[in-house]
Amino acid sequence: MKRIIYAGSEFLTGDEIAIALLRYSAALAEVGEAETVTIPALDEDGAIGSVDMLVGPASQIVAVPAARGVTELVDPGVLAELDARTRRLHPVAVVDPAPPVDLDFDRGP
Repeated sequence: MKRIIYAGSEFLTGDEIAIALLRYSAALAEVGEAETVTIPALDEDGAIGSVDMLVGPASQIVAVPAARGVTELVDPGVLAELDARTRRLHPVAVVDPAPPVDLDFDRGP
C-alpha cells in the first residue's frame, strides 16, 4: 500500500494504482494538460471508498510506503483506465524485432 500525499490531504491506495497515478500525472504535465481522476482509497475505518483528484502540470503528488499489515487495494479497472489515458498522451509504436523474410532489394519487379 502507498500513502498518497496531495494538496494537503492524504489517503491510502494500492501500490500499482499509486504508480499508475504518478505515471499519468507526469504524462499530463509533459503535455500541459489537467484531468480529473477517481482513485480507490481506504478510509479511516478500512472501508474502500474513492478520491477525486485534479492532476496536471502543477500537481505535486508524493507516494510513500504505508504501514504494513494493511490489505493491498487492487482495482484492475482503474489501472486499465489510467494506463489507457497515459498511452493516449504518449502513444508508443510497436516494432516487430524480426525482419520480413524476403529482404532481397536487388531484385527487379
